[in-house]
Amino acid sequence: MNFAVFASIAAAGFAVAFMHAILPTHWLPFVLVGREQKWSAGKTLGVTALAGLGHVAFTILIGAVVVAIGLAAAPALEAWFKWVVAAVLAALGLFYLTREAHQHADRPRRYLSDRAAIAGLVLLLTLSPCEAFIGVYMTAIKHGWLGFGLLSLVLLAATAAAMMLFTGLMLAGARFVKLDALQARESTILGLALIAMAIAVIIFET
Repeated sequence: MNFAVFASIAAAGFAVAFMHAILPTHWLPFVLVGREQKWSAGKTLGVTALAGLGHVAFTILIGAVVVAIGLAAAPALEAWFKWVVAAVLAALGLFYLTREAHQHADRPRRYLSDRAAIAGLVLLLTLSPCEAFIGVYMTAIKHGWLGFGLLSLVLLAATAAAMMLFTGLMLAGARFVKLDALQARESTILGLALIAMAIAVIIFET
């Protein structure tokens, strides 16, 4: 493994996962439902963490399938495999650059019980994987399962940092935190990051 190249991939992966997780859909519903259900700050953060784990686990599961297929196909495609990876990353990047970003959080649903509220929030986020990070996982194919494992830790760290940070800030009443401009450019930032990774794969992977 070329650790210098992998460190760059991991840093870019952290940025992609963090930018994805600062979207209001990853923390605002927990704050709103927590207030409606009269949860303590600790319980709200706990539910947020649980949903974040489900979100990360489902993304890792999809990523594992992608890496397994890639490792199986790599020997037959060795001569131009990096071009396939770069093309997928670039295509994902262009998708983010051209799509209309939905930057608003849905209104919290009304739940009859804490159990229903928790289940709804956890399932809502778990079944919405970080699709941008699937492209990042493709860069781990060249680095095998070790690279996949390290990128999974990066995904977990970035997602947890963003979700817990902004949930905690909202619970603390930090409404002075202005994220509108950043959220409005989230798709652009993700798109550019993925395209930059595609270029890096072409230049540095041999």
